[in-house]
Amino acid sequence: MKLSKTLVAAGVIAVSSLITVSALAQAAWPSKPISLVIPFAAGGPTDVVGRSLAASMTKSTGNSVIVENKVGAGGTVGAAYVKNAKPDGYTFFLHHNGMATAPALYRKLSFNPLTDFEYVSQVVDVPMTLVARKDFPAKNIKELITYVKANKTKINLGNAGLGAVSHLCGMMLQKALDTDLTTVPFSGTGPAMNALLGGQIDLMCDQTTNTLGQIKGGTVKVYAVTTAKRIKALPAVPTLAESGLKDFEVVVWHGVYAPKGTPTEITNKFNGMIKNALKDPDVIKSLTDLGTEPVPASKLTPAGLESWLKTEIDKYGPVIRAAAQFAD
Repeated sequence: MKLSKTLVAAGVIAVSSLITVSALAQAAWPSKPISLVIPFAAGGPTDVVGRSLAASMTKSTGNSVIVENKVGAGGTVGAAYVKNAKPDGYTFFLHHNGMATAPALYRKLSFNPLTDFEYVSQVVDVPMTLVARKDFPAKNIKELITYVKANKTKINLGNAGLGAVSHLCGMMLQKALDTDLTTVPFSGTGPAMNALLGGQIDLMCDQTTNTLGQIKGGTVKVYAVTTAKRIKALPAVPTLAESGLKDFEVVVWHGVYAPKGTPTEITNKFNGMIKNALKDPDVIKSLTDLGTEPVPASKLTPAGLESWLKTEIDKYGPVIRAAAQFAD
């Protein structure tokens, strides 16, 4: 059956109109407030990073970027929420290492970090520090390593809770030292730090966002940072790697994701907004005050985030499974 020229022309016009409408819709993005989901409580390190970015993006674009805290189960509640959100470019998600540890840590997980999201960008790294109560006997990292191996049954190693990066860092430390210590979990970094200040625990591996003020105030003793290189915030403090624990590196990294199916054009635009925010002097100051470190340009891309997530899943999975520590 042959179609008339009139019908063919009408069809072409209709398709062209749809393409035009779609293009205009994408060009108009954003036309309403954007939600940046943080899977942790307000005031925490990840929340502070997210709010700094959101404020800068709001200021530069004139469109509101609003932080939403979806708290629970080590960040998995927030991740599940974003997985099920409409992929229209108005919901994004900022999470840290928990995206890499969740598959090994949780027996039942309602999302797959590798396949259920669109990758947008890494943001910043937060170094970890190995700190002790102020009156701990060891004077430096070498003395600490010797002391820990000789007194392992007497030492309490605190952390911010099962699955927290401080917990994972502690497990990595014990593995590197081939030593089992008594670990004491708390319900967050605040309570863990209070226990360290009060002398209820001896050691803790925690991020600079929680330790930098205490270190500079002299209320805790710092032995090392867990990054591959020394950090600007603590230039005199050695790395664990240079102190004899070869290849030891643990940082709290942050990545931004979107629901699966979010148009690439939109995730690319949001990526550009993130890059601009990271150049904002106010954001730079805020993040510097937290002791964070900028990530290289290669990680400020969707591909960079995807590659890093895969690497971190491979890194932490065996450690968690070997320790047989799981969450429901």
